[in-house]
Amino acid sequence: MNALILKAVSLLVLSNLFTTIAWSAHLKHLSDRLWSIAALTRWGVARFEYLLQVPANRIGYTAPSLPLFKVMQKVITLAVLVPFAVLYMHESVSWNHLLAGLCLLAAAYFIFRG
Repeated sequence: MNALILKAVSLLVLSNLFTTIAWSAHLKHLSDRLWSIAALTRWGVARFEYLLQVPANRIGYTAPSLPLFKVMQKVITLAVLVPFAVLYMHESVSWNHLLAGLCLLAAAYFIFRG
């Protein structure tokens, strides 16, 4: 794998971790607080997401093609979100979720194939 793509993927994984925390963790830990407190907390965490996502997007736009990079982003999002949802938020995963994930993996295969 190209070093630039590997760097973009690493930044996207970290960015998605911050995104997932910003979007979901406040539901578990701040549900009894004012929404404004949750929003400010979420924005604080999301700042780190953008510090990682912007360079990842710039690298990803120049290294592979734009469609390939966008599909790669979606696969990384699922790869981060599913374990977080199951392990941290105690959500269950249904067959529909798994089938949707397989469709995204198929999309990644076809984008990378040619």
